[in-house]
Amino acid sequence: MIKKMPQTKTTSPPYLYPILFCGAGPGDPELITIKGQKALLQADLIVYAGSLVPKAVLKWKKETAKTINSASLDLDKIIALLAEHYFAGQKVVRLHTGDPALFGATFEQMVRLRKKKIPYTVIPGVTAAFAAAAGMGIEYTLPEISQTLILTRMAGRTPVPETENLKSLAAHRASMVIYLSITLVEQVAVILSEAYGPESRCAVVFKASQPEERIIFTSAKNLAETVQKENITHQALIIAGQVLEVGLDGPLVFSRLYDKSFTHSYRTKVKK
Repeated sequence: MIKKMPQTKTTSPPYLYPILFCGAGPGDPELITIKGQKALLQADLIVYAGSLVPKAVLKWKKETAKTINSASLDLDKIIALLAEHYFAGQKVVRLHTGDPALFGATFEQMVRLRKKKIPYTVIPGVTAAFAAAAGMGIEYTLPEISQTLILTRMAGRTPVPETENLKSLAAHRASMVIYLSITLVEQVAVILSEAYGPESRCAVVFKASQPEERIIFTSAKNLAETVQKENITHQALIIAGQVLEVGLDGPLVFSRLYDKSFTHSYRTKVKK
């Protein structure tokens, strides 16, 4: 006869899942990564940056998931919220616009989580600069025109290091995408006019990849006037660089990568 062992109540805590910092992408819900989509589908709590992340991205969550807009919360409240649900054994996603590594204010959250010994992982996302390039049908890095892309912002309520001020960066005349600076467009226009030339082509991309997306081309000297005329006040990128001057008819130096005379480990030189 097999004697049954008496049942005992377990005192071990539930399994604790790392906090997931997830990039929501530029706004189009189909531009979130598959890994990000799966994270939302499995999440019990989603804390999202509602001032920038459109609710359309939340279409991937399960019906029972709780969603909280963090727009009105300060850092202490956000960390307390994440910690509470983490220690309750729930799957928590901290959903940020674009990619969490770029202007996401994520590292300060990570530091606080580390102090509480709460683990986290990061799921990267598509930043608006690349959605904007897709919308314009351009490449930021063209041979002998620009091989550098600068992602930056103007100093405003959030300062930038003096060595990274927009004027010094614009002096390189590289392809440049300026975030979080549309309200300072008059200052931006002056700097871009001096660096790239007043007649140089600029672009303003509002809500890249989203249904409301607008792409407006103008000159550096008319940049501020155009933005004001179009009543663009938020969620817009300013883009500058010689790559915007290149049309389908050139002038264009073709990449050596696909040149039949250019050899590499996967292709031998084509004989004449």
